[in-house]
Amino acid sequence: EVQLVQSGGGSTQAGGSLRVSCTASGFSLRDSSMGWYRQAPGNECDLVSTISTDGNTDYADSVKGRFTISRDNAKNTGYLQMDNLKPEDTAVYYCAAAVRPLGIGYPSCYYGMDYWGEGTRVTISL
Repeated sequence: EVQLVQSGGGSTQAGGSLRVSCTASGFSLRDSSMGWYRQAPGNECDLVSTISTDGNTDYADSVKGRFTISRDNAKNTGYLQMDNLKPEDTAVYYCAAAVRPLGIGYPSCYYGMDYWGEGTRVTISL
């Protein structure tokens, strides 16, 4: 069965750190383009960070310098390490992967990818 199972996240105070994980089954993350998206209540979906098949990473300006995306090929797991968290980082975070070439770029939201996780809530308080 093809799926992405997320874990981690939770709640912390501003300035704290959290990590969300995403384990794939039925396909290889190493051979996929992977992205982390987030969506806060009432807001549009945001692409937070991406990692390509050759390991190139990219970040939204709002998280640059604070978030780190990575991938453990042996565990077939992707991670988003989030440091110096801010209340505006509060959202549901989704990992998503595409096994097909993305061509013009990542979709605007996780459901535009081939596979996506169930979402993990991250809540940051003052």
